[in-house]
Amino acid sequence: MATVRPFPALRPPAELAAQVSSLPYDVMNHREAKEMAAGKIHTFLHICRSDIDLPDESYIHEPVAYERAKENLEAFQEKGILNRDEKPFYYIYRQIMNGRVQTGIVGCASVNEYLDNTIKKHELTRQEKELDRICHFDTCSAQTEPVFLAYRKHDKISHLINEWIKFHRPVYDFTTEDKVTHIFWVVDEQAEIDALQAYFNEVDALYIADGHHRTASAAAVSKKRREAYPDYTGDEEFNYLMAVIFCDEDLFIMDYNRVVKDLNGVSKEAFLERISQEFDVKDTGIMKGQGGYAPKHKHEFGLYLGDKWYSITAKEGTFDAAHPIESLDCDILQRNLLEPVLGIEDPRTSERIDFVGGIRGLEELERRCEQDMSLSFSLYPVTMDDLFSVADAGEIMPPKSTWFEPKLRSGLFVHTIEE
Repeated sequence: MATVRPFPALRPPAELAAQVSSLPYDVMNHREAKEMAAGKIHTFLHICRSDIDLPDESYIHEPVAYERAKENLEAFQEKGILNRDEKPFYYIYRQIMNGRVQTGIVGCASVNEYLDNTIKKHELTRQEKELDRICHFDTCSAQTEPVFLAYRKHDKISHLINEWIKFHRPVYDFTTEDKVTHIFWVVDEQAEIDALQAYFNEVDALYIADGHHRTASAAAVSKKRREAYPDYTGDEEFNYLMAVIFCDEDLFIMDYNRVVKDLNGVSKEAFLERISQEFDVKDTGIMKGQGGYAPKHKHEFGLYLGDKWYSITAKEGTFDAAHPIESLDCDILQRNLLEPVLGIEDPRTSERIDFVGGIRGLEELERRCEQDMSLSFSLYPVTMDDLFSVADAGEIMPPKSTWFEPKLRSGLFVHTIEE
């Protein structure tokens, strides 16, 4: 059973929604955020990346940055840039990118269900990133950006969403500079609110698709508030975390590719000969500047080396097809090539490897090999079934396994956890 309840969001008026909305805090650095916010007094970056309003990036993780975020959040409310809904609602958030549509419910999931693994995880978190959002959420007394959750399709939820969209006008409808359309409805009729809450109670589990650090941080802040208020009832807003929750059939995971600095001291010919023990190696005939090579199926990889693209396919017996982790292409590549051949033992810490999201295209892999790397690998995307299988088994996916697009915009809704 999954608990998803409505909440009274802080959100912008319709005429300001496009100006307020921003990319999430963790997809840009200080300089990029500052450039994005230049001349934009309404952008939510002033809250989720409040370091842009301080002298330089050395303040990013200092208390003054979190205090500035709180001040800016309060100022946005005083100026009417963000207004609180009169009572708890659900919200429907639709994104359209390149003709592909994904539609989710905005609501609050239970911190207790995160702790008891009803909300299932598939990634490890890094302490420094977790601590940053703990300080941010705690100081602001608000979850300023949502977690991205998924669930296996539930026909009643899908039907309710479709019926609401059919008969109600959206309150926001705009397209951002990255050509993604964002459409937003408020579900404000009590019968539908009650029905949605009941339908989610029929969902066995929720899965973190993206936002493990935000989820862990929200839970940590909840723990702090519970300690501060030992007589808490469980109904307080700090017991819940804001999420956009999508049906698995709507979601699309892009490839997450690898670039490597060098051949670990061997020649190109010796490298190709060595990897042919575990992989079938084929010359695709595709050269630099001709669009690159994307794998056509699982367990096949594109290899860019010496201005040429190769197809390499893992041979039978080099992986366990029944194992939720060992059957993943990123794990197959790591165990059969990156570690034994290229000497990359821990991709989380090695300075000889970097990761490139599929949204940047295969051309980016070629560009990196021109700039600072020597070879690159294009991977076949992980599927939602892969993600669910790993999470259901209580396993952790290898680093940099999933890249979701489009990204959720920040600033369209905020969940305050304490007044």
